[in-house]
Amino acid sequence: MSATRSLVPGGEVSQGGGNGQPAVRPAPVHPIDLPRIEHAVREILLAVGEDPNREGLCKTPHRVARSYAELMAGLNEDPRRHLRTVFQERYDEVVLLRDIEFHSLCEHHLLPFTGHVHLAYLPDGKVVGLSKLARMVEGFARRPQVQERLTMQIADALWEELAPLGAACVIEAVHTCMTIRGAKKPGSVMVTSALRGVFKKNPSSRAEVLALIAAHPISKL
Repeated sequence: MSATRSLVPGGEVSQGGGNGQPAVRPAPVHPIDLPRIEHAVREILLAVGEDPNREGLCKTPHRVARSYAELMAGLNEDPRRHLRTVFQERYDEVVLLRDIEFHSLCEHHLLPFTGHVHLAYLPDGKVVGLSKLARMVEGFARRPQVQERLTMQIADALWEELAPLGAACVIEAVHTCMTIRGAKKPGSVMVTSALRGVFKKNPSSRAEVLALIAAHPISKL
């Protein structure tokens, strides 16, 4: 049986947030088995008729294993932990962070999809650092994903950890599983949204946050 090497730390214990979340949540620990990935990549090369021992490919299994460990590093962390360092502020207007660039892997084909996340929340006494929002997005993106789930995970994390009056997430992304294979439709962009609280229930609040998100040039994907 091959040895297991982990490139990503895990097992952290984080404090819980609002809206009934548990007080303590350990991060899952699933070490990346690099030798196993290397063996699988070598088998793929053989299956397509290539010679994995030739000069250009002899180190490819190792490179692919390390790249998968990086691209799926989010599996070994709890992205919500980044939202648990908050500041008490009497700010009662929309907080919006636009154009957070992300890269993820389509779980159906293990091909990249890339784009931008726009997120917003309406504070109820608590705000969080901007870098924490970006790190939270990164944690959810770096794993096998579908865009619909990624959108909901980000909105739910904002809603449940910050306990705001409203939370929103809009994602624009290009999926290489559609642009370079299958339908082969380059230039197509998928847009998903998830709204919580007043952004979902109140028409004027919903219109305001979506207008703020849309009030910028179309993202260059």
